[in-house]
Amino acid sequence: MAIFVGCLVGFLLGEIVATMLIDVGAQLAHFPGGLSALSKLTEPPWWSNALGLIGLWVGFGVAIYFSRTQGNLPPLEHQWTLRPTDVLFAVLGVACQIAIDVLYAPFHFKHLQKPVNHLFGSAHGATFVLVALMTTVGAPIVEEWFFRGVLFRALDAGLSKSLARAGTVAAVLLSACLFALAHGEPLQFAGLALLGVVLAVVVKRTQRLTPSIITHVSFNAVAMVSLIAQRSGH
Repeated sequence: MAIFVGCLVGFLLGEIVATMLIDVGAQLAHFPGGLSALSKLTEPPWWSNALGLIGLWVGFGVAIYFSRTQGNLPPLEHQWTLRPTDVLFAVLGVACQIAIDVLYAPFHFKHLQKPVNHLFGSAHGATFVLVALMTTVGAPIVEEWFFRGVLFRALDAGLSKSLARAGTVAAVLLSACLFALAHGEPLQFAGLALLGVVLAVVVKRTQRLTPSIITHVSFNAVAMVSLIAQRSGH
């Protein structure tokens, strides 16, 4: 319970720090209307998105630190170990993205690309590369460490004591839903929750974070390639 509360506090802290950083950025950039104007834009400046990600990561980092020092949750013994067979998890990430696209296809949602456009709408050239690296590589590393390395494992340890195998199932589903909710995109919830389930199972089976990070990176990379192709007119 202490770790779960720590994760919640860390997430809220991340939101606060993100807001503060964006506000400072708006003032330094002399952005008309400041923070309130930025919040209404469908395609905010690239620096706003970059600062927002950094703020969230600060909060996640605090939660990870708390889980180690106060929550008594030891790290996985080989969580950063990389093995040759881990390339298969890159294939898994691509397969997850394709599967989710197929599941969404019959519904013809018009705003599925809204999160991507929100992140990259105003980014071009070097700024596009920066935001792309942050979302395709940086975000998966931090999110896997937080959601699977801490939150899922804490839930699994707590629920398994009383519910045995059913506790692990509950931990997978609950952590996946929290992962999806944290992104704040209602239309994306089902797809992100499904991805969260896959990532939690990967960590549970491998007892490492590297495979889930690779899966997450390749999942995001597919969306990135699609965006680049769209921008280039292909």
